This record gives sequence, structure tokens and C-alpha cells, in this order.
Amino acid sequence: MRILVTGANGYLGQGIVKSLLELGHTVVAADFATTHVDEHAERVDCDLFNIDDPFTYFGKPDVLLHLAWRDGFVHNSDAHIEDLPKHYHFIKKMAESGIRQIAAMGSMHEIGFYEGSIDEHTPCNPMSLYGIGKNALREATELICKQHNIVFQWLRGYYIVGNSKYGNSIFSKITAAAHEGKTEFPFTTGQNQYDFVDYQVFCDQVAAAVSQKDVNGIINIGSGKPEKLADRVERFIKENGYSIKLKYGAFHDRPYDSKAVWGSGAKIERIMQEVHHA
Repeated sequence: MRILVTGANGYLGQGIVKSLLELGHTVVAADFATTHVDEHAERVDCDLFNIDDPFTYFGKPDVLLHLAWRDGFVHNSDAHIEDLPKHYHFIKKMAESGIRQIAAMGSMHEIGFYEGSIDEHTPCNPMSLYGIGKNALREATELICKQHNIVFQWLRGYYIVGNSKYGNSIFSKITAAAHEGKTEFPFTTGQNQYDFVDYQVFCDQVAAAVSQKDVNGIINIGSGKPEKLADRVERFIKENGYSIKLKYGAFHDRPYDSKAVWGSGAKIERIMQEVHHA
């Protein structure tokens, strides 16, 4: 298929583009600059939001995979609300000109405070502007897809584990600190349990999800099981051979961080089985 990936130059975009190429798709990678995108993709440097007919402009793709989003790690940035109309109009234009499948990147932060396993029926009560922005885009995108009879996929991401020092996750920050030669890393109590998914697995799951049309709606991209933050971080330090120690209790847990939360893996397991059999 011909798949348009927006935000392709971002931390997630770079890996997802590679995974899509490996599955044999033609990838049109769009971003303000595409310097870090695999050269086997068709790279397009542009401002997505200033294109009149994006469907034609990007060569009439079969699938839109919308990853573009600003300030994803700054949970209360005004950008989450200010950019919302731009994302909405871009997706609406794509739908009106003939795209047949729209997938977009969501976040478990749409849910807000919750304990237990999350599936597509779990109610959303977001507690940050990031969660509110993503949740609103999800609802609007689903509505647009229904109106135009388009396949709708919302890829709800969980906690990604990767050793790039350029990300904003706890794992990226530990990597950066280790590279700087620091011996201690200030940390919470680490008792909260989350759904951790390795970067490569995450990218492969996203690529597999958009490569099929049988499993749709909200699809959790994650491991499908909870693991204690302290255990996962200690394991990450060991896996990468860092000689840095966690300083437990230096930070308080955020009030909106759940004690234990993870995504149901039922849908993504079905998708991964299909892709492996194909």
C-alpha cells in the first residue's frame, strides 16, 4: 500500500517508517524537515497544515497514518489546544478527497486516572491538555470516518522504552544522564505499575495495525501487561550496561499517575498473528 506518515521525522515516526518499509509498503514521509527519515521512503518537507488538497499533493495514498503532534511530552502545553483545529481540518480534507483508511496516534493519557486494564470501552476523563487534545481529535476523527465510510484506527500508545538520548521519556533521560557520566538519577518511589513496550515492538505493532483493515477502532499499542516502574527501569539500566543508580523518593508521584494501569492486548495480539501468518 501507499502510506502517508505525518510527523515522520519524530522519535516515533523514524522507527515506524522503517517498520512499514520492511512490510513492503511505499511510504510517503512528511514533516517540516525529514533529515532523520529512512531514505527508502519518499520524503516530503512541508507544512501539512498549509496544503489545500493534501490527498492529491501526497500522491493519493491508500492510508493516512497521522503521527504529527507538537509538545507531546509537555503535558500542559497550550499547543495541544491551539493546534487541534489544524489537525481536524487536515484530517477532514483527507477524508473529503478520497482517503479510504485513517489511523492516528493516540495516548493512554486520554484516559486520565484509571486503575486496571484499559480497552476501547474504558471511559476517558483526561487530566492534562495533552490528554484533552488527543481525546478530542480521536472523537472528531471517528466522526469524520463514519460520515465518509472510512476505516478508522486509533492507535493508543503506552509507555515506550527506548535508549535514544533525544526522547523525553524517563528512559531517554537516564540514557542522557549515563552518557554525561552521572552516577545518580533522581527518581520517584517507582512502585507504580505501567504498560511498558520496547521501541522496536511499538513501531512494529503500529506498522502491522495499519497494514490490515479487519481490526479497527481503538487499538492498544503496548505489552498488554503491567510492570512496576522501578523493576522496568532497573532492568533498562542493566540491559544497557549503565553504571547509574536510582535515587528513590527524590520526586513525588504525580497525582494523576495511576498505581497500576495497562492496555488490553486482545486486539494487537490478533493483528500480530495475522501479519505473521500473511
